[in-house]
Amino acid sequence: MKTLRFRIPFFYLFFLFVCCTPDVLGFGMPEKLIYELTWTGIKAGTAMLEITDNKETTKIVSTARSADWVSVFYTVDDRIESVLGKPQVKASFGFPRSYRVKIREGRHRRDKEVIFDGSLRKAFFTDNISGEKKEVDIPDSIFDPLSSLYYMRTLAVEVGKPVFIDIFDSKRLWNVEVQILRKEKISTKLGSFDTIVVKPLMRSEGIFNRRGDMYIWLTDDQKRIPVKMQTKVAVGSVTATLIGGDY
Repeated sequence: MKTLRFRIPFFYLFFLFVCCTPDVLGFGMPEKLIYELTWTGIKAGTAMLEITDNKETTKIVSTARSADWVSVFYTVDDRIESVLGKPQVKASFGFPRSYRVKIREGRHRRDKEVIFDGSLRKAFFTDNISGEKKEVDIPDSIFDPLSSLYYMRTLAVEVGKPVFIDIFDSKRLWNVEVQILRKEKISTKLGSFDTIVVKPLMRSEGIFNRRGDMYIWLTDDQKRIPVKMQTKVAVGSVTATLIGGDY
């Protein structure tokens, strides 16, 4: 397994912890978070993160859409979906069952999926565009990039102390580092929030092609709501700011 410690793509984030003991889950289900996407300060689209609790599974969906004026020259239509089985132990996360990435960003297209088999401890990767397939052995504890964000929200963290987690992404396993940078108070359209700023060092598929580091502002409370996310792109930077939802 490789250790990943370099610049990342954006959003899905991303962000995980294995060195800490999980607290009681800070977020409720269902939960829907709606974001405004801005590019160098100009509204460029909308995004959504949603988690639902079904009878046998937990489903997480992330979507992003470009604004009409952006779509004229650079259409963004992204959907990422993660399905988890029910956990066997309370206050823990279930083993992933599937992970699907469908991305359209300008001329850039991705359509990939992973099926996780917990009994065999294997991940089956398929690229639905190229037809490539790959089978990878996985450990007992593993996350995909999207579900890792929600797992992170259940953990206690301390500024200056990075945390790590095993994640399956881009056809391989990574031991991902998340840096806990600082505490910061920020103002948004929804008001002011005391936050913890984290920097995940990982590779994942998501909103807009990334060219630099990613930062996430989580509320400094039990819910750990991601109220802001930011990353550099080919030109300028993209910021996702929470503007509504059900949480």
